[in-house]
Amino acid sequence: MTGNGRPITDEQAASIRPGSSVLHRPISGRLVIATHNRGKVAEMRDLLAPFRIEAISAGEMGLHEPEETGTTFRDNARIKALAAARASDLPAFADDSGLVVEALNGSPGIHSARWAGPDRNFRRAMDMIEGKLRVRGATTPDRRKAHFVSALCLAWPDGHVEEFEGRVDGTLVWPPRGDKGFGYDPMFLPDGYSRTFGEMTSEEKHGLPPPARNQPERRPAGGPNCTPNEKVGSRSDAKTETTFADRAPGGLSHRARAFLKLAEACLETRRGVS
Repeated sequence: MTGNGRPITDEQAASIRPGSSVLHRPISGRLVIATHNRGKVAEMRDLLAPFRIEAISAGEMGLHEPEETGTTFRDNARIKALAAARASDLPAFADDSGLVVEALNGSPGIHSARWAGPDRNFRRAMDMIEGKLRVRGATTPDRRKAHFVSALCLAWPDGHVEEFEGRVDGTLVWPPRGDKGFGYDPMFLPDGYSRTFGEMTSEEKHGLPPPARNQPERRPAGGPNCTPNEKVGSRSDAKTETTFADRAPGGLSHRARAFLKLAEACLETRRGVS
């Protein structure tokens, strides 16, 4: 109640409610991965695997791809997730991500997929980026800084959404290296690492446990079982890994970092549930 005895409104309650009391909606049942991009579908299924979520892609369901009219990654992720949720009458999970190159004033940014064209030719898109960098004289590592951004959105048919973002910084290399991953991965070298995303396995790229290791385990963090590509000193020897987030503190890829936030909010209680 307010001071004058009137019932408090939802808007007033939201303005005074402490952040720690914010309740997230958990995911249950089937989940639509709101993309027709096979590479993204594979990555998202890898991320969801430890949580035993039954996921089907928008492409597999034959859902229409909405026009991405947003001005930010978050806007476009929301557009895709809501469209898939309403069309399927199921919760939907969408990602909008891209490469932001400092020397190109943030391009390709939200237009990263468009630079690859309708045939999704990312080798051509990487050639385009390299050409533009050379025109600007950006040939040394300090002139080739870039970062990946991932905005994840969970949406329900009733319009409820949960949104999360992640970012990873790095440098663009040439020529591209590796044939793993997808998109601009072969030319992106994350800070502190010697291999590009295109040279890393999915487990190394995301910095998360592989699907075969779904169950919680206890082992010293940063010990001899660290992945070959793990950054030295990124873990605390005094800590044991017991939770999903603890086992991958911060993740590596932009998508993994956003997904860790999503998992803590909406998925953690489902991990390992058969």
